[in-house]
Amino acid sequence: MNIQTKPPLTLAEQALVDGFAERLKDLPGSAAVSDLRDRLIGELKDHGLPTRRIESWHYTDFRVLLKSVPEGGNDAVRLIEPLVPEAIRLVAGADAGDLPAGLKVSDYADALRDGRVTTQMEPRGADDAIGRISGAFVSCGLGLDLAAGTALEHPVELQVAHGGGHTHQRFPVRIGANAAATVIERHTNRGSDPAFVTSVTDLVVGNDANLTWIIVQTQGGADTHLSQINVTLEENARLTLYVVNAGGKLVREEIHVVAKGEGADLQLRGVNLLDGDSHTDVTLTLGHDVPNTTSTETFRNVVFDRARGVFQGQIRVAQDAQKTDARMASNTLLLSDDGEFSTKPELEIFADDVQCAHGATVADIDDVHLFYLMSRGIPEPQARGLLVKAFVNEIVEELEDEPLVEALHDVIETWLERHG
Repeated sequence: MNIQTKPPLTLAEQALVDGFAERLKDLPGSAAVSDLRDRLIGELKDHGLPTRRIESWHYTDFRVLLKSVPEGGNDAVRLIEPLVPEAIRLVAGADAGDLPAGLKVSDYADALRDGRVTTQMEPRGADDAIGRISGAFVSCGLGLDLAAGTALEHPVELQVAHGGGHTHQRFPVRIGANAAATVIERHTNRGSDPAFVTSVTDLVVGNDANLTWIIVQTQGGADTHLSQINVTLEENARLTLYVVNAGGKLVREEIHVVAKGEGADLQLRGVNLLDGDSHTDVTLTLGHDVPNTTSTETFRNVVFDRARGVFQGQIRVAQDAQKTDARMASNTLLLSDDGEFSTKPELEIFADDVQCAHGATVADIDDVHLFYLMSRGIPEPQARGLLVKAFVNEIVEELEDEPLVEALHDVIETWLERHG
């Protein structure tokens, strides 16, 4: 008879369990929310963090990679200059000031206190480590509701600028029918202490709405950043989603999208900049559930030093989802013999009248292109830098919004300067 024994908790797992016990009295929530938190941390204690034996975590053995968890929390309000000067800056715990007509902002801590969010806090499944940790520790966040027919003139910037320690926020967002907006979700460490961060966004884009959502992550070199955005696209909804990862020691960015209404369209672009001994994992699931929906996903990845990167992208086309047009690509510049990048594109197609494709490349800088620039008198380091910038800036410029394009160029340029 084989006796299955539960492995002992790692130092990081034990720190999460102990930290929860210390923080529980300070976490807002109704009795129902507190019961849910207890259950979620109990599941973590019983099952531990995901390992590579779990398919969706195969390239990111979270139990091994998470070496430590900082003590204490740091949910203090920190205001920073917006990425785009005219943006409407929103920070959990801070006064939102005068808001444009049609935009309603609520405090997620209030929703925790009255218990309205227990269903929303449930993990997506048994392997949803981000949802489980977020549900146990979340203390604040912001809810956004954009009224039907409202078109915002200026971008909205959701800032999570912390100083280290624990930071756990959630953002439930509803974009009404025929509404239009640009939202920037920005994560950064403004202190010198290591941080353990979770962020979960639940986004519904209503009928005929048009939304641009930009995620910019520039955490510190010792930080763990766990992020998830769960999206529902209704009829003729259009979402342009940009993801820029330019920081963090251990990063897991999950993007889960369901095209629920006919005519829905997703345009996803991503830039992953990896250096040092960091590990960044972007995992995408996209469900085309109804006919006549479209999507295009393009990621550009740059790897220096001993960094490791992962892109997992799964597109699932349901049997009834005829006339689906879905395309996915992941392109990587591997600029170090010690770096690694793993790409796993997947297509699951149950319909027979579709256009679907995926592709992936991993390469160094093209010697012909490099020679061309050097033959024009450009030194090799500068020539390499120009080619790397051109590689990632190409998809940033698809935004066709000059202030936003310039702001993202600045983020990329600042990161690349470290390798000048």
